[in-house]
Amino acid sequence: MEKLHFSIVIDAPREKVWEVMLGEETYPMWTDVFMPGSHFKGDWSEGSKILFLAPDESGKMSGTVFRVRENKPYELVSIENIGMVKDEKEDITSKEATVYAGALENYTFKEINGATEVLVEQSPVMDIPDDYKDMYQDMWHKALQKLKELVEK
Repeated sequence: MEKLHFSIVIDAPREKVWEVMLGEETYPMWTDVFMPGSHFKGDWSEGSKILFLAPDESGKMSGTVFRVRENKPYELVSIENIGMVKDEKEDITSKEATVYAGALENYTFKEINGATEVLVEQSPVMDIPDDYKDMYQDMWHKALQKLKELVEK
């Protein structure tokens, strides 16, 4: 499986980038690119469950269920997909929900001369078709650009 990598350099210290990227109020501002109304429920502490949600076509909350595998403040957050939310119900056991179980997303924050490089690595559990890969790359580029604008303003 090919890992997907995305990165951006933001002219701000790691602490500020971390707070804006993972903050409950600011997270929806840059993740709106992926799905309007995106937000999370839970927290980023190691071992905790966190839900990434957005309203679906019918207005019900849907999304994914992750577990925070690792959290090194201002350095790294690693999350693992464990299921999905559909019609406002968590599902971590059905075949549909476990298709992506085990997929990882890692967010690394590296200091570079007073600025911060944000590195995003996605480790899928299956091969991603090229058209989806192009879509992910485009969305991540736009999302990270939006994050940069939020942090630097």
